[in-house]
Amino acid sequence: MATRGRVCVCELVPFPVLSGTCEGVWENEQLHSLEERGRLLLSLQYLSPPEGAAAEGQRGRLCVGVQRCAHLAAMDVNGFSDPYVKTYLKPDVEKKSKHKTAVIKKTLNPEFNEEFFYEISLPALAKKTLEVTVWDYDLGRSNDFIGGVCLSCYSQGDALRHWMDCLRSHGQRVERWHILTNELPKSLCPD
Repeated sequence: MATRGRVCVCELVPFPVLSGTCEGVWENEQLHSLEERGRLLLSLQYLSPPEGAAAEGQRGRLCVGVQRCAHLAAMDVNGFSDPYVKTYLKPDVEKKSKHKTAVIKKTLNPEFNEEFFYEISLPALAKKTLEVTVWDYDLGRSNDFIGGVCLSCYSQGDALRHWMDCLRSHGQRVERWHILTNELPKSLCPD
């Protein structure tokens, strides 16, 4: 005689998880409340200092590769944008971590292929947030924010996976696409 078990279906309550071990409902709801403004292909690579150099006070380097964007939001009346990318490693008390790509005119799918380097130790890097924003250049007016993404140990989803893969994969380049949203999570991108 077969016995039948009872199944209890409970409603799952979404909550934010900072450890990155759980994903799902909360992250999806957060992304759906934001407007997607295109995608950005980034590569990250942590380069350890040469052997013995750490003892001499040399630090490693984070290499941020801004490869390209796809399907950016059109910000100009001509149906295009004049995009460029800015990167910051935050917190940045001295305001020295800003890097900018060249402006690519009249496109929604720019190819940048530029790399930026940050000299930093691996333990210090683990406490930082990489803020990457895409802007539309406007001559004589303020530039328009297209979208952005923050990568850190407090991120979620693909941003967290990309950051953690970079921290774990010494010397290996890790490349991943990121969704650009119309606003950055304030708690993940400190000033």
